[in-house]
Amino acid sequence: MGVMRRRQFLALSALTGLSLARRGSGAPAARVVIVGGGFAGGCCALELRRLRPHTDITLIDAAASYVTCPMSNAVLVGLRDLRSITVERDGIARAGIRYVRARVTAVDATQRRVRLASGERLPYDRLVVAPGIRFRFGTPEGYDEAATALLPHAWQAGAQTELLAAQLRSMPDGGSVAISVPSGLMRCPPGPYERAGLIANWLRIHRPRAKVLIFDANNHFPRQDVFELAWREHYPGMIEWIPPSAGGEVRRIDAASRTLFTSAGAQRVAVANVIPPQAPAQLALTAGLATGHGWCPVRMDTFESQLVEHIHVIGDACIAGAMPKSASAAASQARQCAAAIAALLDGRAPPLAALDSVCYSLLTPDSAFAIRGQFMLTDGEIRARANSGESADSGPSARQVADASAWYADLRRRCFGEAL
Repeated sequence: MGVMRRRQFLALSALTGLSLARRGSGAPAARVVIVGGGFAGGCCALELRRLRPHTDITLIDAAASYVTCPMSNAVLVGLRDLRSITVERDGIARAGIRYVRARVTAVDATQRRVRLASGERLPYDRLVVAPGIRFRFGTPEGYDEAATALLPHAWQAGAQTELLAAQLRSMPDGGSVAISVPSGLMRCPPGPYERAGLIANWLRIHRPRAKVLIFDANNHFPRQDVFELAWREHYPGMIEWIPPSAGGEVRRIDAASRTLFTSAGAQRVAVANVIPPQAPAQLALTAGLATGHGWCPVRMDTFESQLVEHIHVIGDACIAGAMPKSASAAASQARQCAAAIAALLDGRAPPLAALDSVCYSLLTPDSAFAIRGQFMLTDGEIRARANSGESADSGPSARQVADASAWYADLRRRCFGEAL
């Protein structure tokens, strides 16, 4: 057994002993299993540990580390490196939460057990599923998983981020960078437009005759007024947004030639960033948590599945009313879910949901703005508070670049236990 494996074994043994000691001779500690170690799953585990310290909490994720989508656009253009957006699991372990590096292949809701790829089964009293998204490959036609090696989506940070960054560095001056934005619900709705601006800023310095084409399957996008004003001011003539009416919806691609086909014809580009449509990760389907339209309906006061009892779904996979699919929204849902589970395990009524989200978008390396939302539970639905919605915090400024960095560090602390 190698050094790292021995350390993992000893850590798991210590946590198991701690759990048994907490149970003592009385009733056994309630067992909560959390599947998915991203922003939603990590935050839920830490918040539940804070609210109910005697709970037996297990966090399961197949990856030893987590690369965050927030700030990944900055990595594309050299403002950050990949290491700076990579999170280890140390903070979770320090909080006394059992971390199991494994893939969950099935959920037995009747016996209340999850099955790992190894065949091991872990029992639970409450299960939290935070699986994130999967890509609906095949849309556009020709964009399958193999095509991502030529036309990266970079919508899961990591190797795809590095690939897209490398393609930008190797493109000729005078070429075009295409960003294809899908219709429907997606992770981080403002993300493609932040990406367009940061890429244009890099091109302005390194490839001044190049431009960015945004092929959009949507008729509008979040805070379009702020983005387009910044583009005109900082990157005149460099960014072209193409809506569906002008041939913005990409219907087919030829990966080998980097050609995108729309109703307006064919467009061959130097770099193509194709973001496919999205749906909940496969586990949501196999566990019976998703409906025919693809996403997971939940009770919005507890985030318990409407389809399977004793299972909660949080983060990008769930239907959370007016809340966007973002890291901060996932963390807010995680805190509410943890509070609800603690109450349910103690036989109390779940607290009323008070939810929020904030997304920072960099317009240039020296200018950013925030999109904020505050939400409340009304008639069983999560709705935006009056006069809140997702309005800009204030005008874009250098101060908000610093605010974005502070927000990101605080989010990592809340969701992964990192020290500030």
